[in-house]
Order: sequence, then structure tokens, then C-alpha cells
Amino acid sequence: MKLYDGGRAPNPRRVRIFFAEKGIPLPELVPVDIAKKEHRTEAFTRLNPLQRLPVLELDDGTALAETMAICRYLEALHPQPALFGSDAKEQATIEMWNRRVELGLFASVAAVFRHSHPAMAELETQIPEWAEASRDQVDDHLWLLELQLAGSPFLCGEVLTVADITAGIAIDFMKPSRIPLPEEFAQIRRWHGELSARPSWKA
Repeated sequence: MKLYDGGRAPNPRRVRIFFAEKGIPLPELVPVDIAKKEHRTEAFTRLNPLQRLPVLELDDGTALAETMAICRYLEALHPQPALFGSDAKEQATIEMWNRRVELGLFASVAAVFRHSHPAMAELETQIPEWAEASRDQVDDHLWLLELQLAGSPFLCGEVLTVADITAGIAIDFMKPSRIPLPEEFAQIRRWHGELSARPSWKA
């Protein structure tokens, strides 16, 4: 296998952390420099027409794109620890929270970064109004996490799941997006501090 990787970009990080939490050695890493637009080359576009990272290329040549598709593939090959849940209730709960975070906090923070950060000016048609509208939504998404984390160590209970990985990366992505995390989110700060101390977070 080969993992086409985008360094500190949030979605490649999610996949590398998932590998680490599973205890699966990373496959051959193929660095793709987003700043140099290497993800828009003809060769990479043949691999993933959407020109997005990461991409996991299997030994038979199959190219798996989309972060959750890659993680589900790894979970099917290595069921333990069950980061997507062990039974129907766990799986549904984890899917619910992962979707809430992806479509809420993660998407809002990404929109702020893409449409306001100077480094993205050559990669995106930036719409400043979209960035501001997304920035205004961030606190609402944070309160959803704060209330959930007040009742359990992790988003879906006593153990880390893929939903925590998605949410933790979203919080990390707030810094380069120039969005401060307000002090009042004590539960998020407690939980995020614990995530950041895990060996996987350095992947």
C-alpha cells in the first residue's frame, strides 16, 4: 500500500492518527505538497479526480480517497480496537457524532481557513463573506461538544473513537484558521489536552 499524504493538512492527519490508534504501521508515504499544487498534477488527478488528500493506494492499484472511506477500510481489516463501535448502538452513536462534527465544526473551521487565510489565496477562489459566516457558527458547534463532553470522557463514552479524532483535528485546525478557543469551554480544553498527549497525536 501507499498513502499519498498532505503533511499537516487536517484530513491526512486524521488518517495517520487512525493508523496509530489502531496500532497499524503506516504504509509507504508519498508526500504531496499542496502549496506547490502537486495535488493538481495530471498524475495525481488520475489517482483522485477530486484532487484531494489523502489517498490510500492498495496493492492491486485501487485508489481509496475520502478520509472516512480509508478509515473504514482499515477498521474492516483490523477490527480492534473498534474505533467505529462494536455493536449496532455504538456504531450508530459514533456515526452520529462523527457526522455532526464533520458537517458542523470541522466544515465551519475549514471554510474560515480556505476563504480567509492568505496562504489559500492561490488555491481557492476566496469569498470573505463565507469565511465570516462560518466563523459566526463556530461557537454554536463548540457548545454542542462542550455539553456532550460534560457527561463523558470522550464524545461517545469511555473510550476514544473516530468521532474524537475528527473533533480533535477540528480543534487543532482552529489555530491556523485564526479562531481562538474561548476559555469557557472547559470540558473541550480538558478533553483536547488529553487527546494531544496521546502518542497517536504526533503521527
